[in-house]
Amino acid sequence: MSNNSEHEVINNSNEWIEKSIVKKRIKYYDHKHFNNIQEIGFGNFGNVYRTNLNSSHSFLALKSFINFDITAKDIVNEERKLYREVDFHENIIHFYGITTEIQCDNSKKYFLMMGYADSGTLRNYLSERFENLTWNDKLNLAFQLADAISYLHDKEIMHHDLHSNNILVHRNIIKLADFGLSKRNEMVAYVDPQIFIINSNKKCDIYSTGILLWEISSGQPPFCKELHDVNPSTPEDYLILYLDCWNNDPDDRPTINQVAATLNAIILKENIQVSSRQQNIIKFHENIINNSLHEEMFQIIQNFSKVNIKEIKPSISSNLIINDFEIIITEIIFLLENIEVVRKKHEVINYLNDQYLTSQEIYNWLLNNQDNSNSIFLLGVFNHFGIEINVDKQNAFEFYQKAANTGHASGITSLGYCYHYGFGTSIDYQKALELYQKTTSLGNSWGIYNLGVCYNNGIGTITDNQKAFKLFQESANLGNVLGISYLGYCYDYGIGTSIDEQKAFELYQKAANSGNIFGTSRLGYYYENGIETSINEQKAFELHQKAANLGNCFSQNNLAYMYEIGKGVEKDITLAIYWYNECAEQGNLDAQIKLIDLIN
Repeated sequence: MSNNSEHEVINNSNEWIEKSIVKKRIKYYDHKHFNNIQEIGFGNFGNVYRTNLNSSHSFLALKSFINFDITAKDIVNEERKLYREVDFHENIIHFYGITTEIQCDNSKKYFLMMGYADSGTLRNYLSERFENLTWNDKLNLAFQLADAISYLHDKEIMHHDLHSNNILVHRNIIKLADFGLSKRNEMVAYVDPQIFIINSNKKCDIYSTGILLWEISSGQPPFCKELHDVNPSTPEDYLILYLDCWNNDPDDRPTINQVAATLNAIILKENIQVSSRQQNIIKFHENIINNSLHEEMFQIIQNFSKVNIKEIKPSISSNLIINDFEIIITEIIFLLENIEVVRKKHEVINYLNDQYLTSQEIYNWLLNNQDNSNSIFLLGVFNHFGIEINVDKQNAFEFYQKAANTGHASGITSLGYCYHYGFGTSIDYQKALELYQKTTSLGNSWGIYNLGVCYNNGIGTITDNQKAFKLFQESANLGNVLGISYLGYCYDYGIGTSIDEQKAFELYQKAANSGNIFGTSRLGYYYENGIETSINEQKAFELHQKAANLGNCFSQNNLAYMYEIGKGVEKDITLAIYWYNECAEQGNLDAQIKLIDLIN
């Protein structure tokens, strides 16, 4: 009996997509979970947007379609089938699934969810950075390209439409894209002239690869000036290689594995350093020239594909590595401004995982690059939270102090934190207050938030609720999630302003959507008690559970109570005791009393 699921008659693309989602052939994501959607490009088939999921700091790309009915079914179906085969390779852009957006006329707009590439297309990358690229960089780009195409060819997949506008670059790593657009959007300059005589095959991809190798070497798109001008600095073997790829007789063109092996020989000849991962791939390509592809070889490819991008990064030139790491460090520092202290280590490690880096790699780089204040500050963070090393309060304090002495805003705030809580030094509330005050002129949202805490609680100064409210408001206006949550707290309890539970609810919701523990806990309380919203015990339970798991004592106590009486969840005294105990260990008297009552 045949499988009708792949052959059923469907009138239009929308119906096909909807059926595929229902049958879980394609993963569906709710559009409401996306934040900060920005258009970053457009093409013949539609627009491309950059976005991120709630509480995630990693970007995704959304692709829309101008004429959905003509293109989408074929594209999505092709993407789905091909990515099922190749999605786990690091040089293949990731396909996540589909999302939809309801339009004004109640129609649905469909988007493909893809991996995001921070440098855009290879064409853009070369246009903007070519002057700073060394031959080291160019050869590494060329080798990554050959490796990715080799992976496709080994699985009997031909791309058909290789050109620099559908090859992306993310953190200097090549990403092949747009399989679903193959055969539809061909750019003539890259197309094998023999395609009009013979059927498309692997050798057509080789022709396109040759054009791309030339483009990487010259920085110019094909035919922009004279016919394929040669960059005078091009290594002779590299020139011969791409000319061989253009050979008019497809049978005389090299295979992609031969291309990769030749690039390896050039890299060795030029004495360019490559990573251990690339060395393994190179050995594979050398072997495969004289051997057929057996199952063992396929397993080798699979093993290579599981190796993280981190192992390829050290092979990139020192200038690119420096720029890349500096960007990452800047992003980590921005991330640290917006999260509670108890989450900082976890979020830093999550961020590094998203970037395919280990804490050891970053830590080693920081140790070797202590000539800038960002590195010095982040060394303080690693010592403070025990990232890659054991917690060392004294070292953390000293690094923060060193960064603060250079005027580093986060260093000043963190030094204030050390004096505030006696971390690596004696408590000095006055000194903490003075340091926090310095950050207001520097626009450090975390420092401004901490200054608000001081005025709210009378730390190093007299209590001034109105000043605390203004500082929380200023921090919130700068986008600080801690400031947003405590501005909600001010409206909740009328601190420095009138009570406004509607504003409090909105601010807690905004903070919770960004993963803030306090905002999540307070939002759970609002749903539990029907404040500015309908009572929703299930929602309250979920929010308290999330905050409790992150260590919030208030939510731990509330979660225990919900388990105790079966509110929003099935009654479970064992779990009630567990959560009362978690809260009691933080010194909560109510939880301690409840724990004694339940145990007895």
